[in-house]
Amino acid sequence: MVREPEPFLFEHGPNAVILLHAYAGSSNDMRMMGRALEKDDYTVYAPIFTGHATSDPRDVLSKGSTSQWQTDAQNAVQFMLDKGYQSIAIFGLSMGGIYTTKMLETYPQLVAGGTFASPVVRVGGSNVPVEFPKMAARKYDKMGTAAEEKAQGLQWIKDNVKNQLDEIETFTENVADNLNQIKVPFFIAQGGADEMIDPENGNAFKQRLIELNKEVEFHFYPDATHVLTVNSAHRELESDVRKFLAKIFEVDNDRK
Repeated sequence: MVREPEPFLFEHGPNAVILLHAYAGSSNDMRMMGRALEKDDYTVYAPIFTGHATSDPRDVLSKGSTSQWQTDAQNAVQFMLDKGYQSIAIFGLSMGGIYTTKMLETYPQLVAGGTFASPVVRVGGSNVPVEFPKMAARKYDKMGTAAEEKAQGLQWIKDNVKNQLDEIETFTENVADNLNQIKVPFFIAQGGADEMIDPENGNAFKQRLIELNKEVEFHFYPDATHVLTVNSAHRELESDVRKFLAKIFEVDNDRK
């Protein structure tokens, strides 16, 4: 029996970090980042978006939606606030970065945040419509799904994935239209060998924030592919995020 990923909470010091995973991903994609931050005595929480990390990849489409995932992100922030954390930062990978940005527009209590390989300001196309069925096929193989059931599942996904991705794009455009609501320092990471989105997305996002007079820190990893939290750039990314947060929380704690 395949054990599915679960949310994780590493409770340590008074400064907290929320990590939001990617489309068709899970909290496992954020675990190494979580462990790295844990070493610096941060409390780290990584939830799982509705429909993700189940035995059937169709659940992403049938159970998940842009409104549901926004609620999931809001619940994550509220969960940490309810636990008493007053200094909270939030980061997201790919789609998780879109919801991270939305949370930073929505919650003035958050002290900082950022995105990893996230198309908040869209440049070029996306390979997700092609890649998601491939990921689904690998999931069915891992689960030992019968050939006929696998074929039916993949056909259903191919028939329905575009509608959901269109909804995500519309949601993202709304997020991009409200970037002026962000009042805290913002971290952007982008890989130069990104196979899912145009690598220029990160720079375009940086430029938009600069135009809005926002405080932004940009990191580019020339040889890194899309999933920056687990690929060749993950150690460098972890170091950069830890340095960014060290500056943020030092200032935030000095105010108290």
